[in-house]
Amino acid sequence: MNILHISDLHFGTRHWDGNDEMLLDKINSYPADMVINTGDNTSDGLESEYQDVARFLKGITCENVISIVGNHDKRNMRSHEYFAKYIDHNEMILPARPDLTTKKNLYLRRDITKVDNYFTDINYIKLLTINSTTVLVICIDSNILYEDEGFVEKEILREISRKINRMKYDKSMMLIHHSILTGDVTPLLNPLLLTAFVREHEIEDVFCGHTHLLELRKSTDLYFNNSFTQYLVGSLSSSNRVGDDNMFLFLENWGTSKVRIHLIRILLEDGVMSFVEELI
Repeated sequence: MNILHISDLHFGTRHWDGNDEMLLDKINSYPADMVINTGDNTSDGLESEYQDVARFLKGITCENVISIVGNHDKRNMRSHEYFAKYIDHNEMILPARPDLTTKKNLYLRRDITKVDNYFTDINYIKLLTINSTTVLVICIDSNILYEDEGFVEKEILREISRKINRMKYDKSMMLIHHSILTGDVTPLLNPLLLTAFVREHEIEDVFCGHTHLLELRKSTDLYFNNSFTQYLVGSLSSSNRVGDDNMFLFLENWGTSKVRIHLIRILLEDGVMSFVEELI
C-alpha cells in the first residue's frame, strides 16, 4: 500500500506563487493508494478559500483522499460547515456527555449565532479496504476555534474509542494537525492524552503538519512496550518562512517491513519550479 502525505496548503493570503497545475501533475505521478491531507487547507477559513481548496483536491486522481482541518481552517465560525460542504462530508463524532466537555468554543452560543450546526469540531473515522487490507483512519480535530494552539476533547476520544472497539480492521493510522511528540510556539496543550489514546488502540502511525517543518520520529514507551511513528511533513504550498522549501512525502509499501520513505522537496526560484526527491 502506498500513501502520499500533504499538509498546510494555505489557500488564500498565505498560498504560494507556485504553479498548482504543475504540482498536481507531480502528485499524480506517484502511484498512491491513499492521499492524506493533515490540515491548514486555508489561510483564514473563508468560504472562497475553501472553494479553492476543493478545486485543488479534486485535481488529485487518487481515489482515496482524506483531509482534516487545521488551526487556520477554524478562524471562521462557519468553518465546520464549509469543510463539510467543500472538502469532505463525514458523520461527525459527538461526545456522549456534552456536559463534561471542557474544550473552548466546542459549541457555539445559540443566542448570538445563526449557523446551522453549533458543534465546531470535525472528528471522524473511516474504514478503507485497499489491496485486501482494511485500514482504519482516525481523524482527530486538535484545533480550537479562533486560536492556534491545539487541544483535544477527552469526551470525544471516549466516544471514538467506543466506536473503534466495535470495528474490525488490519491496520490503523491517526491524522491530527498538531504534533503529539514535538512542541512549537503554538503546540498541542494535552499531548499525553493523545499518546495514551495511540497506545490504547495500538496505532502504529500518526500523521500531522502545522509546524511547516519536516520531522520523522519514532517513539518507544519502554514501560508499556509500545511504539509508534510520527510523520510530520512541511507545507505543501504555503509561502512559508524565508529560505524554506515546500514538500510532501510518499510512503511506498506502507505497513510492511519494506516501507520506503520518499521526501519530495518543491523548489521555487525566480519563478522557476523544480522538484528534488530524497530517499530517507
